[in-house]
Amino acid sequence: MSKFMDWVDARFPATKMWEDHLSKYYAPKNFNFLYFFGSLALLVLVNQIVTGVWLTMSFTPSAEEAFASVEYIMRDVEYGWILRYLHSTGASAFFIVVYLHMFRGLLYGSYQKPRELVWLFGMLIYLALMAEAFMGYLLPWGQMSYWGAQVIISLFGAIPVIGDDLTMWIRGDYLISGITLNRFFALHVVALPIVILGLVVLHILALHEVGSNNPDGVDIKKKKDESGIPLDGIPFHPYYTVKDIVGVVVFLFVFCAVVFFFPEMGGYFLEKPNFEQANAFKTPEHIAPVWYFTPFYAILRAVPDKLFGVIAMGAAIAVLFVLPWLDRSPVRSMRYKGWLSKIFLLVFCVAFVILGVLGVQAPTPGRTLLSQVCTVLYFAYFLLMPFYTRLEKTKPVPERVTG
Repeated sequence: MSKFMDWVDARFPATKMWEDHLSKYYAPKNFNFLYFFGSLALLVLVNQIVTGVWLTMSFTPSAEEAFASVEYIMRDVEYGWILRYLHSTGASAFFIVVYLHMFRGLLYGSYQKPRELVWLFGMLIYLALMAEAFMGYLLPWGQMSYWGAQVIISLFGAIPVIGDDLTMWIRGDYLISGITLNRFFALHVVALPIVILGLVVLHILALHEVGSNNPDGVDIKKKKDESGIPLDGIPFHPYYTVKDIVGVVVFLFVFCAVVFFFPEMGGYFLEKPNFEQANAFKTPEHIAPVWYFTPFYAILRAVPDKLFGVIAMGAAIAVLFVLPWLDRSPVRSMRYKGWLSKIFLLVFCVAFVILGVLGVQAPTPGRTLLSQVCTVLYFAYFLLMPFYTRLEKTKPVPERVTG
């Protein structure tokens, strides 16, 4: 085995990669349960790719046969139903894990110097993931798939001058049709997975170059022993690879419970209208995107003007990219930030959840008003950050991690 590895290492840096990214990559020893979600995101990505490959073997990307092929997978393909539910539940699980991963970043300041690129690559993954989910949402060719895509694509028509041409370019036709389905299928199964995988590699490489953050926001590279090993660091393998198994087991228990007992999750993971074939002449009573898009959909509906609504929705995502340059706090972790930062983060999280709930429901004057209030609070968290992070009084940060 040793001779074989020597032969491989002479031609490919297998041992070097293993040491640089696992056995000799020193991570802070005070990681808590919130650090499970990075590895869980990787696990769900693998699930989506594997189940997606198997589903494409029996799926037919045409307007005439797409819905029937999904029914064929569910009823006639051996274990097809579990592959479909693993994939549909995996899509929602992906966003749950990613949102918690992003929350961890906000909580401990993982976007601050020198981790700006780590955050930017992560945000690009999030953007590509949204595009991937949107493209995949049309493929079952159900009523909500069809009309949800119709509504979202039509939003591009609000852009001055190029709006109508851009909308037609995305659809590939004058309306949502088999041409749209076919191009979305190609993007969903080929182009976007390649982009996501590439961004994940860049995200991990950037992270391992500067080192992982920790709940204290302390740079462990500043305190090293005579061998150059961080005093507060431990090798990622075997310590965190074994620890992550605990998170994986707990996650799989919950994930499998959903897959086997309530894969539709009351219509939030798989909407009821999507069990009816797409019909261009029959509009569903209430059109709404899947739950993981609804906070931004609620922001869109909160603005009366269509163009400004689209701008607000785009700005709600774009502002996340400039977060590293908005935070002027001298400390990273929320443990040592002042009460203003804690209140603003709490209000932001509550507003985001409320927007998500409102985005699922049909609009009423009261709900629209609440959406407008929550939209203001959402943007206030970011736009006021340069002021409240600079003005607030922070606690002294310890020189070493506290556990």
